Amino acid sequence: MPKTTTGHVNLNDGKLYYEVGGEGETLVLNHAGFVDSGMWDSQWDDLTRHYHVIRFDMRGYGKSDDVSAPIVRREDLHRLLQLLNVERAHLLGCSMGGEIVVDFALEHPEMVSSLILVSTVPGGFEMQGAPPQNLLDMMEAVKEGNLERASELQIRIWVDGDYRKPEQVDPAVRQRAAEMNRIAVANGTWTKADMQPASPLDPPAAKRLNEIQCPTLIIVGALDNPEILRAADVMASEIPNAQKVIISDAAHVPNMDKSAEFNQAVLSFLQGIS
Repeated sequence: MPKTTTGHVNLNDGKLYYEVGGEGETLVLNHAGFVDSGMWDSQWDDLTRHYHVIRFDMRGYGKSDDVSAPIVRREDLHRLLQLLNVERAHLLGCSMGGEIVVDFALEHPEMVSSLILVSTVPGGFEMQGAPPQNLLDMMEAVKEGNLERASELQIRIWVDGDYRKPEQVDPAVRQRAAEMNRIAVANGTWTKADMQPASPLDPPAAKRLNEIQCPTLIIVGALDNPEILRAADVMASEIPNAQKVIISDAAHVPNMDKSAEFNQAVLSFLQGIS
């Protein structure tokens, strides 16, 4: 297997942990906002066989430094690519990570070869209907400082989804997600940095989807929240020539639920545009 190297880059106010492996065109993996770059463990070997892959922990997650206030995460991504001498890359992001790479592509289209958006809601998208099950209870647990309950509820929201009970989900997937999630919950990352992110795009990405000109693949789990699926439909209709893949028996992290199917969808898309 290709050798993996690890390191940290110094930002103005913190260090960002990253891993690099493989050769070829650069592919950057941006994780969801409740786990860290370990969510891509089941993708790493397959993707590094074909591409020069970078994955990293956003600040407040995993092995990166903590964060104490709202930040502009797309600027962290830009700085990381600059420090790693990456001029152009394919960007794959899940959930909040997908929202970030969409914003990045709108600000730096010259640096983006393609987008792969997993379980993504673009910035400024107006959610409708009731919030996900357990969301309000999770927020209350955070306020109370009950971190173990807050973490378990986040796993129920994002890993199990609205349509599965915990026992219907691969226990290894739940355990791995919980290990990553506990770090972010203990750091208070969502409350401190992401509940009110700094300097959002104006106008937001949801109103500018037709500006995205690079090849785009949208992946969504069939068991995810209905609003996530609706956001996928909107992006597929408004981003020129976007493709969409629905992965059955998967919720908000389809790459962890159905890794082989996910990997095949990603590689087929990338090889089709190369």
